[in-house]
Amino acid sequence: MSIKPTILKANGEPAFVVLTYQEYQQLVSQSQAPGRIPADGTTPHEVMRLAIKNDWSLIRAWREHLGLTQADMAQRLSIRQPSYAAMERIDANPKKTTLERIAAAMGLLPEQLEF
Repeated sequence: MSIKPTILKANGEPAFVVLTYQEYQQLVSQSQAPGRIPADGTTPHEVMRLAIKNDWSLIRAWREHLGLTQADMAQRLSIRQPSYAAMERIDANPKKTTLERIAAAMGLLPEQLEF
């Protein structure tokens, strides 16, 4: 199903989008799909739930949410898997540049890896 929104203007500028309820439901279900990265730079509830429920770092919660293995991440970062595993421990304190590299490897913003 394709979405055909109606754009309503106010003062000559787009102000509102009107969708059918079915189109709205489709957008909501797509935005909540596992492994999805929000375009607005926020962190999905599912990622936060994984981190809190399991006492995981956000790095690990995001990796699990995205369906990646530690080996996948190590390969993306050109490092060994044990080195990557140390970075996602709950008590790890990676440097800013390391967080930036991990975020880029996951397609995230660095802020999405910080509580």
